Amino acid sequence: MKKEIAKALAVLRRGGVIVFPTETAYGLGADATNARAVANIFIIKGRSGRKQIPLIVGSFAMAERFFRFTKEERALARTFWPGPLTILLRPRRTFPRGVASPDGRAAVRVSDSPLARALSARLGKPITATSANASGSPTCYSVSCVRRSLRTPRPDTILDGGTLPRRKPSTIVLVTKGSVKILRQGQIKI
Repeated sequence: MKKEIAKALAVLRRGGVIVFPTETAYGLGADATNARAVANIFIIKGRSGRKQIPLIVGSFAMAERFFRFTKEERALARTFWPGPLTILLRPRRTFPRGVASPDGRAAVRVSDSPLARALSARLGKPITATSANASGSPTCYSVSCVRRSLRTPRPDTILDGGTLPRRKPSTIVLVTKGSVKILRQGQIKI
């Protein structure tokens, strides 16, 4: 698997798109700071540019380098990361179109998957983590599903983590004025 990970990192560094297993399902990964790479995610998925792409960071320290935290957001992250909790955070820098919501927040998590964390950590940047399926198609828990769902254009490389257990997606939350609003109920109950 080391050779496949090295290949995936080379693809990410040159602005390509990979498929990789996470703790919830297979994801489409790209350097979240590369506008061309992010645009290719939308093309591969056949997805509207109006929907936001969630991100995975390699660690809480990396999240702090790229995003601002309120006291409540920091407490949530410290409690549930790594894990399937996505928090809408304010970026410290400008990200490409499609990464931030209209109010300027990005959907961020530290994945429970050691592979997903390692990809981001070794790249040194957040990576995209939208599901690896065509827009409107079922979530993929196997590479064969990904190949059936994503026809043309295809991602540059696929990291095969076998058949993943069927799990709910990450819970997505927004913290405003000190209270937590659940935008999508997933694995974590808050």
